[in-house]
Amino acid sequence: MLNHEAILKECVFKATTSSGSGGQHVNKVATRIELYFNIEESINLSLRQKERLKSKLKLTTENVLILSSQETRSQYKNKNLTIKKLFFILDSALKVNKYRIPTKTPRSVKVKRLKNKKINSERKSNRKKPSLD
Repeated sequence: MLNHEAILKECVFKATTSSGSGGQHVNKVATRIELYFNIEESINLSLRQKERLKSKLKLTTENVLILSSQETRSQYKNKNLTIKKLFFILDSALKVNKYRIPTKTPRSVKVKRLKNKKINSERKSNRKKPSLD
């Protein structure tokens, strides 16, 4: 469906310092990775795919998808995580759900349901005290 390698070449990566745990390590090492993917300028997406992504995803005003990861203390691992996120988001946004054709409830199912209702009502009516009249 999508050529992952070609799309990856269109992405721009930026490393920044991340927040969170890590102590002084966080302040001096750029481990947070930001991924920028411009959907409008992509040559690997068709017009239909671009329109679908624009309608499904939350993009900037310039139609740029921005993802970031700062989950680990490794820049390499964070880069791989953002790449996985990108392809998961793109694949799920471009996936077209099948149109469900509503079917009619079969007569046998209706009959079975009514039969069970009748049995259940008879069972409950047998629990009542008999009237002495």
